[in-house]
Amino acid sequence: MEELPGALGTSASLALRLGQSIFASASLFFMCLEIEFYSYTAFCYLVTVMGLMVPWSLTLAVVDGYSVFVRHLPPQTRVTSIIVTGDWVLSFLSLGAACSTASVADILLEAGISYCSAKLCSRYRLSAAMAFLSWFLSLISSLFNLWLLPSL
Repeated sequence: MEELPGALGTSASLALRLGQSIFASASLFFMCLEIEFYSYTAFCYLVTVMGLMVPWSLTLAVVDGYSVFVRHLPPQTRVTSIIVTGDWVLSFLSLGAACSTASVADILLEAGISYCSAKLCSRYRLSAAMAFLSWFLSLISSLFNLWLLPSL
């Protein structure tokens, strides 16, 4: 069987997983820099989803790193199905969180300084941008693994 770049256990998958965890961590960092995010449900939702994305991506990055640097693990249908399902679920959750955060940050910025200062709203927008990048890499990972699934 030919190795699909980006599928579980490849160096491209390792890079995608590390990128996901870096962007999700950056999104968490920019959101949690100010404690005022608890006032809005969309911001709490982003923190929750990115808090799930970081351990998921780091765990799969460890598996990919082991497979790339130590010993290549043979692909298994059940494990790949679980990973594809987890990637799809987290991908849709992170897309929803990023969209809701971006829209609420824009609404608060347009509402005026009384709701959100320009500096604080720009941090929220930056957090949403990092969440979008994390979502994009998660979607790519899930598509590569979904493409691999029928060949197992």
